[in-house]
Amino acid sequence: MRRPRRSAVRRAWLQCLLLTSPALAFAAIFFYQGQLSGTLAALLAGGILLYMVLVASALIDGLVRPLQTLSNVVASLRESDYSFRARGAGAHDALGELAGEVNALADLLQRQRVRSLEATALLARILEVMHAPLFAFDRENSLQLVNDAGLKLLGLPYARSFGRSARELGLEDLLRAPDQSTHSFGANPARWLLRKAVFRQEGAPHTLLLLADVSLALQEEEQVAWKRLIRVLGHELSNSLAPIKSIAGSLLARMDRMEGEEPELHDFRRGLSVIESRADALHRFVQSYRRLAQLPPPQLRRVEAGALLERVVLLEQRLQVELDPGPPATLRADPDQLEQMLINLLANAVDASLANGSHPVRATWSVVGSTLQFTIEDRGMGIANVENLFVPFYTTKQKGSGVGLALAQQVARAHGGEIQLANRKDGEGARAIVRLPMTQPQTAPRYEEF
Repeated sequence: MRRPRRSAVRRAWLQCLLLTSPALAFAAIFFYQGQLSGTLAALLAGGILLYMVLVASALIDGLVRPLQTLSNVVASLRESDYSFRARGAGAHDALGELAGEVNALADLLQRQRVRSLEATALLARILEVMHAPLFAFDRENSLQLVNDAGLKLLGLPYARSFGRSARELGLEDLLRAPDQSTHSFGANPARWLLRKAVFRQEGAPHTLLLLADVSLALQEEEQVAWKRLIRVLGHELSNSLAPIKSIAGSLLARMDRMEGEEPELHDFRRGLSVIESRADALHRFVQSYRRLAQLPPPQLRRVEAGALLERVVLLEQRLQVELDPGPPATLRADPDQLEQMLINLLANAVDASLANGSHPVRATWSVVGSTLQFTIEDRGMGIANVENLFVPFYTTKQKGSGVGLALAQQVARAHGGEIQLANRKDGEGARAIVRLPMTQPQTAPRYEEF
């Protein structure tokens, strides 16, 4: 069995004893030969031993204690405490150089720790202000990291989501889905673009999921496609309907001078009247669609929110509209376009309430931060298909054209805002919320020429 080595202090004492052993041996020889008296030999031995103690103490204090100090500094570095420094770093010897290197290492580790803390704080701040939901799962598919947007999407607090499996959170399909694929999540009508990445933490693989809301981009692409289709169809149909209406009118005018049996002439007149009226109606129908493609840029002026909504409410006479006053608020906008947008929304609300017992409609406005919010509530049957609300040509009304909501959404987005339609949770009916910035966005919306 290997014997344990003596400590550095014991080795120093032993080496000092070995250094003084020749002097003690000569003193013993002189005493044995009678050249020294007992008293003188005792004094000589005591002096030699005292010298050994002083030299050993100086050696221990000069070598062992600096090493102990360096050991304490390294131990504090291991415990992530970078406040200690070794003395004697400026001496031009081996211990001074070692102390200098230890202090340099402590300074380096302290700077790295500060940068790490700053990077961690920056990452936490970025995750906090990110609007895109972010999730990180370990190799057992347990949630290890989530930001506020992710918690909002899950509808769970942090304590109830951290550590739970992807299956429990309803994210298992996203973990299996390929990168840059589009998905829907829960009852939220938004479309999310999935971005996946793999990273390692403490040597273990983790999967990072980032969801980007691409609903607005997809809707803008759909609107561009619809506008191009409307431009082509409107041009071709208008060119064909105008001569059809003109020819039918000319033939109808000549019917009075034609001879023949009255039943046959009556059938001709009726047929030509139907052709003329339907051609005119279809022409107006096409022109209403073309308005989607010809919405001009907004002419910004100072608009009082309360006065604007009051004018819109006074225009609706079919049903009682309860106007709840809000706080004084102004914004820079196009009053004509905003008025038309609110008229369309209020008309839809009144139509829904009339179809379900003629309950009053409520309208109000409020200010949330730097956003002006118009709210219109009805007591109708609710919204059956939320996904197709703003799709041009889509309508659930028998005499509807499917243009009103699409045009209203286009007006809101031209002002940097958004319209949200949803069924009410406090009873029957739906709620339309228009959010508009009270400060004009720096980048004006782009318009396509038709």
